[in-house]
Amino acid sequence: MSSYDEQEDTTLYAVVVNHEEQYSIWPADRELPLGWTHEGTQGNKQTCLAHIEQVWTDMRPLSLRRKMEEDARRAAESGD
Repeated sequence: MSSYDEQEDTTLYAVVVNHEEQYSIWPADRELPLGWTHEGTQGNKQTCLAHIEQVWTDMRPLSLRRKMEEDARRAAESGD
């Protein structure tokens, strides 16, 4: 008798991304949750996670990156 964890995962996954440019994986045959879109990569779990590790190099949400860039620009303009 084997548990689910011991069984080979044969699920086809898709790499998905949200409006904050945060990545995840999702079973390719399931409807995406609201706010997520397909990034274009599909494969087994290991392939998808390896792709995410390669492309998601800045873990900060997009809104935070934009805010920090704006703050840095304002500080440079004001000479702070």
